Amino acid sequence: MSAEAVRTRVARSARRPASHLPPRSLGRVAEVSRTFVGAWPVYDVSPLGAEPAVRVLYVHGGGYVDELVRPHWALIRTLVERAGARVVVPAYVLAPRGTADRSVPAAADLLSGLIEGGGAGGTVLVGDSAGAGLALAAAQWLRDRTGAQPSRIVLISPWLDVTMSHPDQEAIEAGDPMLARPGLREAGRLYAGTLAAEDPRVSPLRGSFAGLAPLTVFTGTRDVLSTDSRELLRRARADGAEVEFHEEPGLPHVYPLLPVPEGRAARERIVALVREAADG
Repeated sequence: MSAEAVRTRVARSARRPASHLPPRSLGRVAEVSRTFVGAWPVYDVSPLGAEPAVRVLYVHGGGYVDELVRPHWALIRTLVERAGARVVVPAYVLAPRGTADRSVPAAADLLSGLIEGGGAGGTVLVGDSAGAGLALAAAQWLRDRTGAQPSRIVLISPWLDVTMSHPDQEAIEAGDPMLARPGLREAGRLYAGTLAAEDPRVSPLRGSFAGLAPLTVFTGTRDVLSTDSRELLRRARADGAEVEFHEEPGLPHVYPLLPVPEGRAARERIVALVREAADG
């Protein structure tokens, strides 16, 4: 999208906010409740009639300006049904009202509460796109303040640097069917608020990876944000972090959420990682 398209979308959402409610069908397989943590509605989704085996904090994408949509809820349902997970899902305040200086500490507090809350299994932090950026920044924030970390961090097509300044992005953008740099820069500007775009709370790629939980990253080569994933791999390994890296040729942004064979394989791997945290 263009910068103007993002501004139009944000203005329309201010007049008529989109719904972030889960689909009714989710209630057939899960117990769904909602509370408020500060200004954030937070959904708690657990297996129906069973004790959850593991905890997941899922942070949704949408360029920081869009709400939860059906593909997000489909992945949440998969984690509940296939991994026996309790999935906590914040419908965080969107930009420009929700900015990184407030969103990152709030997400870190949610993550800390799940880690310290006890119960069976471990805690897995999952995010897609912009939500992956918020998730990683929250993990960095929590590490710096308490040293605590989840069992694993799973990042799906992460948006980690809102400056959109990588030299390879221009060539990738020409073949990207979903994203464009002008709109991403504008959405990133709105999310940054009073912070610099280079601040690690806004662009966690520019923060340290030392001391983070093991990372799993999924990206596709037709995603202008694939440069963020490749840079994460390089910087994280340089900082001594453990990274499992999946890059699928010819696939677009957030392909693990799509109904394609490679998407199904990625979801299978995510389910397996969450199950490993349950066993660990």
